[in-house]
Amino acid sequence: MEEKKVKPYDVTLPETGRVEEPFVMYGTLDLDESKRYTYADYLTWLDDKRRELINGLIHLMSAPNELHARVSFNWGYWMSNFIRKRKSKCRIYHAPFDVRLPINGETANDKIYNVVQPDICVVCDLSKLDDKGCIGAPDLVVEVSSPSTSQRDLNHKFFLYESSGVSEYWVVYPNDKAVTVFLLQPTGKFDAGTTYEVINEQTKVPVQTLEGLIIDLEELFED
Repeated sequence: MEEKKVKPYDVTLPETGRVEEPFVMYGTLDLDESKRYTYADYLTWLDDKRRELINGLIHLMSAPNELHARVSFNWGYWMSNFIRKRKSKCRIYHAPFDVRLPINGETANDKIYNVVQPDICVVCDLSKLDDKGCIGAPDLVVEVSSPSTSQRDLNHKFFLYESSGVSEYWVVYPNDKAVTVFLLQPTGKFDAGTTYEVINEQTKVPVQTLEGLIIDLEELFED
């Protein structure tokens, strides 16, 4: 079956990864809307809210719904089994798991403006792992998208993962039973993306990061 190279949603990508958004009151924290925050600030927020920092701007995260959680579990389950059976050095992590993405090699806590919690990520360079999570680009990132998060996944995070050097980026659409896979090119840019859809019987999706692993979308999205 011929692969279809389209994006499943009509989302206009901005020229830069930074998109200004209004701030709101998060729990008991009265955050300054004029300020960009760092990982050092992030570590001081001890309430029960889940947040990401993208270019220093706060993005509040909601709890996943049942479909999101089920698809994420299925994806991680198959990948974990594959890694264990192949005795791969790579490790898989599920949200909440902090991934810090430094700019220009600045790794001090007060110089890091990007902290994300991908639904799933695979790290093969174990030197990037420490007791706080991962510092540097994972090899593979999977985001399980929804109508409320699709713009962030295809705009904010797309450019952040691209500029940080993530080799393979999957955006999963449970409601449409589809995925789009972006692969980083030698130019440092993601390709146009390849979309696989159950409706078009494009159900076998290779995972480039883990050679030999094939994801069957019919099983991924099964009830």
